[in-house]
Amino acid sequence: MERELICICCPIGCHLKVNIEENKVAGNGCKRGLDYGIKEVKNPVRILTTTVKVKNGELPLIPVKTKGEIPKDLLFKCMEELKKIELIAPIKIGDVVISNILGTGIDVISCRDVKNLK
Repeated sequence: MERELICICCPIGCHLKVNIEENKVAGNGCKRGLDYGIKEVKNPVRILTTTVKVKNGELPLIPVKTKGEIPKDLLFKCMEELKKIELIAPIKIGDVVISNILGTGIDVISCRDVKNLK
């Protein structure tokens, strides 16, 4: 079975053809495309970026992201976990919002400082 993908590793956007049974990639202009094609077909992963509610802060929401890639099929479950969170200001950039989210070994961290209103 063969899947067609557009590589997102660089601005060129090579059109890849990934043969799943043979672990072969065609159309890649570099090694990153080869690695991306196989990884995207076998175990797609993403970095999750979103916002979390803040209590007593100068802003009502704070941007957060996963510190590394998580399995693509866990994105919506992670979003559900993050919806339950309400951080209390002050918050510093890089603070861990959730450690080891859903057992992935990846932390969710804050991407901005938020001062306390009081």
